[in-house]
Amino acid sequence: MRRNIRALGTLAFAVLALSLAACNAVKGAGKDLQEAGEAGERAIDGK
Repeated sequence: MRRNIRALGTLAFAVLALSLAACNAVKGAGKDLQEAGEAGERAIDGK
């Protein structure tokens, strides 16, 4: 029983860590897309 609880805690920690990493990756990708869009607008506007 104690072994199962420990395994469940480890699994929960791993899921949390992966969720945070994925969140940061998506946030970074969103920033990259936003910056690319702004660069495109500047190119179109001739700035």
